[in-house]
Amino acid sequence: MSKKQLNLTLKVWRQKGPDQKGALETYELKNISTDMSFLEMLDILNEELTLKGLTPIAFDHDCREGICGMCGAMINGLPHGPEHETTLCQLHMRHFEDNDVIIIEPFRAKAFRLIKDLAIDRSALDKIIQSGGYISVNTGGAPDANSMPIPQEIAEMAMDAAACIGCGACVAACPNASAMLFTSAKVSHLNLLPQGKPEASRRAWDMIHTMDELGFGNCSNERACEAACPKAISIVNIARLNREFNKSAWFSYMS
Repeated sequence: MSKKQLNLTLKVWRQKGPDQKGALETYELKNISTDMSFLEMLDILNEELTLKGLTPIAFDHDCREGICGMCGAMINGLPHGPEHETTLCQLHMRHFEDNDVIIIEPFRAKAFRLIKDLAIDRSALDKIIQSGGYISVNTGGAPDANSMPIPQEIAEMAMDAAACIGCGACVAACPNASAMLFTSAKVSHLNLLPQGKPEASRRAWDMIHTMDELGFGNCSNERACEAACPKAISIVNIARLNREFNKSAWFSYMS
């Protein structure tokens, strides 16, 4: 067998629906190219299942370019697999060895309702954004680029936070299923910039309360979220979120 091909044993979580019992099922794959992405490998498996008259595995995917945040699964217990700063669609089979056993499970969290197999409902993250992720600006023509000076350091911090793609890996990695890293990234990229200042005092308050209502846990500084994030979002943003929340609580008390 060519060194560029792998024989694999896959143990994949299969569950027909959110109210059904699920279990790991074992599949054998032969001659998988190391040039394939992990999702392409799942495509091959689904083709084989379809040809056998079996139900293919449901999993989330969209752009397959690491920017949409749709793909996601636990690969041997790690969100998106063993490679740092890598989404599942960017994970290539060359990072695995011949005859490896790979366990594939969905992201698990109270706020992430399982739909089927590896597919989950991450709309809870959208609800967090909706609760405070907006800015008040006048519509019309685009302003001149230099009409609102922003220090480079602030702009870079805001852009680093805005890199979050909402994949949910931070939630899946956290022992508390906390969405603090995700929420802090959204708060940071808006509150750091002048356009987000008018709502800054309420944004952290509203988003954290929404996060709690949806069933996400709280941060206990495990830093598993930071390690699992495919976009290297820093927990420095969580510290900023806590400061913003404390300020909003103070303003609420004073008013």
